[in-house]
Amino acid sequence: MAMRGRLFARINGEEGITVPGDLIGVERFREVYAHPAAGGRSKGAALSDLFWYWLAPGPEMHQEHLEAGERYEAVARVTRALLVVPRAGAEELARRCAARALADVRGLVRLRDLMMPLWAEFAYELVFAEPCPRRARDLIAANADDVVSSLKCTGLRHMRRRLRLTAYLLDRLGRVRVPLPAGLSPTQQAYYLQGAFFNTAVVQLSEAMAHLLLVLAQHQEAQERVRAGDDGYLDQVMAETLRLYPLFGIAHRVTTGDIELDERTTIPAGSVLCFDYPAFHRAGFADPDRFDPGRFDPDRADRPVKELNHIPFGIAANRPCPARRLAPIAMRVVAREVLARYVLDSSVSHTRSLPSRGPCLLTPLGARHRPGRALAYLRVRDRWEDVWRGLTQLVLGAYMVWDARRRRLCERHFASAEENPYARPGSDRRGS
Repeated sequence: MAMRGRLFARINGEEGITVPGDLIGVERFREVYAHPAAGGRSKGAALSDLFWYWLAPGPEMHQEHLEAGERYEAVARVTRALLVVPRAGAEELARRCAARALADVRGLVRLRDLMMPLWAEFAYELVFAEPCPRRARDLIAANADDVVSSLKCTGLRHMRRRLRLTAYLLDRLGRVRVPLPAGLSPTQQAYYLQGAFFNTAVVQLSEAMAHLLLVLAQHQEAQERVRAGDDGYLDQVMAETLRLYPLFGIAHRVTTGDIELDERTTIPAGSVLCFDYPAFHRAGFADPDRFDPGRFDPDRADRPVKELNHIPFGIAANRPCPARRLAPIAMRVVAREVLARYVLDSSVSHTRSLPSRGPCLLTPLGARHRPGRALAYLRVRDRWEDVWRGLTQLVLGAYMVWDARRRRLCERHFASAEENPYARPGSDRRGS
């Protein structure tokens, strides 16, 4: 993970600036992140070629990578409209999806794999306002798993698998519960839905829940307190989980203008700022590697919780996660549904990247609970898997970095638009 962070900071060349770092300290992290000139998304950053490669097909339509302008505003309005769900409706939807996903589940599972079909159904109903067919659920989960596996360098991309979901969405654009942006072609509309809802949303919610449940599996006192119905404590556990294991690692932003830090220091336009979430979340906390939900207890915190170095959903001034209100509501429900059915135990290593997908033992409540042998097996298997998985990540990661630089999807996209300003933006599908 440390090598990956250094790679992301340096792949851009000399213009890459790590934040926090030597030039910009922790105390100015929020200020620089929120600066109006720190809003460029992809254009001009070599790192963008790598992210576009992982997110293909249709990375040029991914909401996170659209440059500011009319197209972004149109897409963002649709996203907000699809995410506006009454709290009671969101809770009921999460409850129904959890009940289906947890039916007849017990024993050893991979938490991320368990969660993906659940959130695939959740996202489908948000978009289409109808029950998710089994085929759609399987297509969405396969697409999301393929994207996140390539991001973690545990597997190569399988474009045919991803394009099957694109084709499925193209046939159902007329059934989306709100009008899609009229200025987009059908293919672009399908890419937008696939990237925002059936890629990022499913991946991030599955990862977040895997981290949360794994934390509870490894801290039995916290698990019992949450199971007893302490909702305030559950919120603190969620906050501490997202502090220790933020969903974003390195968020890169391209400066669209100069940023003056002081009279002698200016960040020039065209610089690539690499905002390091894990480093920011560690700063200012005593014993930052220790799991302590009490850090977010308003009665215990040494300063207001909102002032802590904690931005799990980004910063409001620079495109925060559009699901920042909906996601915690749904996650609380799913956590309660899991704990109402099972006792969780795990002995595996827990890292932010979680390439193991979160191995965990689920014992139905009321059943005999003797996890000793299973935990010993999990511990040995996890350490052994770390060996070959590390080698796999080294080989596949090196190949994909090379292949992404060779294809230059982002660079070619913007070069094509500049050579032919009358061409429809986003129409270039090379690399898919």
